Amino acid sequence: MLILVRENNIEQALKALKRKLAREGVLRELKLRRAYEKPSERKVREKAEAIRRARKLARKQAQREGLLPAPKPKTPSRGRVGLPRSAPPTAAKP
Repeated sequence: MLILVRENNIEQALKALKRKLAREGVLRELKLRRAYEKPSERKVREKAEAIRRARKLARKQAQREGLLPAPKPKTPSRGRVGLPRSAPPTAAKP
């Protein structure tokens, strides 16, 4: 695997590396192999994943056919909205 660093931009190179690792499933595989997984537990996990995939596929199919409304677009969060940017809260006086 080769990641090019252009103009000493390490952040961009790291982002590209993470994207490649995620696409290839390396991080997921690493997480799964951290501890031994019994074959029975593996079957249960794989079956649950298959059910999840089937539900997602059916939901998308229903949305395409117009049986379900399309999902609302996610709005980017702005951090801690609604809190004043003043001094931190103080403890109550006894």
